Amino acid sequence: MIRCVPAGLLLILVGLSAQIPAVAEPYLAVQEGYKCNVCHVNPTGGGLRNTFGIQYAKLLLPAKPIAALDVWNGQLIDSVRLGGDLRAAWTRSSAPNTASQSQFGLEQVRIYGDVAIIPDRLGVYVDEQVAPNAAQNMEAYLRIGSTQGLYLKGGQFYLPFGWRLQDQTAFVREVSSISMTNPQQGIEVGCEHGGWSAQLDLTNVPAAGAGSKAGHQTTGQVVQVRPNWRWGAAASFTQSDVGNRRVGGIFAGLRTGPVAWLGEADLIHDEGFPGGRTLAAGLIEADWRMLKGHNLKGTVEYFDPDRRVREDQRARYSVVYEFTPIPFLQLRAGYRRYRGIPQSNSQNQRLSFVELHGYF
Repeated sequence: MIRCVPAGLLLILVGLSAQIPAVAEPYLAVQEGYKCNVCHVNPTGGGLRNTFGIQYAKLLLPAKPIAALDVWNGQLIDSVRLGGDLRAAWTRSSAPNTASQSQFGLEQVRIYGDVAIIPDRLGVYVDEQVAPNAAQNMEAYLRIGSTQGLYLKGGQFYLPFGWRLQDQTAFVREVSSISMTNPQQGIEVGCEHGGWSAQLDLTNVPAAGAGSKAGHQTTGQVVQVRPNWRWGAAASFTQSDVGNRRVGGIFAGLRTGPVAWLGEADLIHDEGFPGGRTLAAGLIEADWRMLKGHNLKGTVEYFDPDRRVREDQRARYSVVYEFTPIPFLQLRAGYRRYRGIPQSNSQNQRLSFVELHGYF
């Protein structure tokens, strides 16, 4: 039954795009035909916005621009850039045979900084989560070379793999274990040339415990971007005492009028289990720009925790409305439905949420 439902919801989404005249999130890049480095200091996207990214956030993203905010361009001085994100949310979750739970909380406060020691040649980038709880460094690296050409990173950073989604709980991000909650330490060599982007990373894997040896992870990605579509492929290999892990993924984006489509499929082989196991995860996302400042997001997700076991698949469906009334402020409201084996209450939960997102 679960295998039939994603196809049905996909048909609904396709029907919507046919009936309607045809932070940062990747759907914005697909809608505009941009590469990640058009709006972000980090060549692989996410985090601090560059001058163009700030202008986009002030003029093109919100329903109503505000002239008084035109003075902010993200720069403190010519060589120093600053930015940040704040997210607070109210959530309500319910599951079969379980009492519903509601809570309001501060999800994150992030501060970004970039110092161009030699403009477009040598720089230092920092991403610090300052709340909730204790401060935690997420990214801190030295960047050598041009983000519009060949560059080298050294330090701690997020690995390039698939879509850099806002929702880090998406199956493709959790199952691959490569997301913006899991930075790694090492080096990255990247190249930006025309419509192509490519990265190759070599990072450390900490020892699993006393007597264990530290391992390493090799990750690579290549992406081709065109005005109305894009595709990419990524792979990662982890060598560790607890078991080697191989991850492969393909992803693509397509713009059809006001609707941006994103898709990703990942396959993982994990030898950390007796005899090893193969996992699979997939995502289809449609973002409909109804009006300026208004976006309706629908997602269908699939997760198979072990390809050898029948009828253990899981699915997740989401509908999210995003409203950006003024620059640097977004309101999000959404509903998620989880489907899994009937014996598991947590795999069949429902989640409703309202989120406030401030950024600069």
